[in-house]
Amino acid sequence: MWNYEKRLQYPINITTPNAKIAQIIMSQYGGPDGEMGASMRYLSQRYSMPDRRVCGVLTDIGTEELAHLEMVASIVRQLTKGLSAEELEAAGFAPYYVDHTGGIWPQAAGGIPFNACEFQSKGDALTDLFEDMAAEQKARTTYDNILRLVKDPDVCDPIRFLREREVVHFQRFGEALRIIQDDLDSKNFYAFNPEFDIPNCPRN
Repeated sequence: MWNYEKRLQYPINITTPNAKIAQIIMSQYGGPDGEMGASMRYLSQRYSMPDRRVCGVLTDIGTEELAHLEMVASIVRQLTKGLSAEELEAAGFAPYYVDHTGGIWPQAAGGIPFNACEFQSKGDALTDLFEDMAAEQKARTTYDNILRLVKDPDVCDPIRFLREREVVHFQRFGEALRIIQDDLDSKNFYAFNPEFDIPNCPRN
């Protein structure tokens, strides 16, 4: 079980609402490389990991991604809180407003709803860990793109923190991959799934 501390992992105090920025940031809530997909990916993959240490890494990072989901939601909420319907419409936020008012709902910056197909869980340790490393790099790139577009220091500060965590997660998944690779032998290294190696399958 988890213990929930009623505070954000990193403080967010946005003084100037801006719905245009909110539309950009929202992609890291429910977009293709966002925090919702990341948390679901790692917390699902952990069950089939053959090494308890790697399972622990997935649990740790998956839990932290939930904290990042909370941070992104707080950013979006603070960027839209108090704005009138007219102000939201002028910022291009009207389609979202019609469906969700000022609520937080998972979608990409382009308006595409979150879909579970945006994350993968294969049950193969090597496949999943390579997926995870790629996912962290894609999230880092998305945060890079946000920082190129957004200049408000109140927003950029927590975004930089989130970006730094993506780099750390990438490194931790690299360490986890090495743990799994060290346990493989020449018969199943890449060529066969270590969990489902079929004895009667013809081998090259």
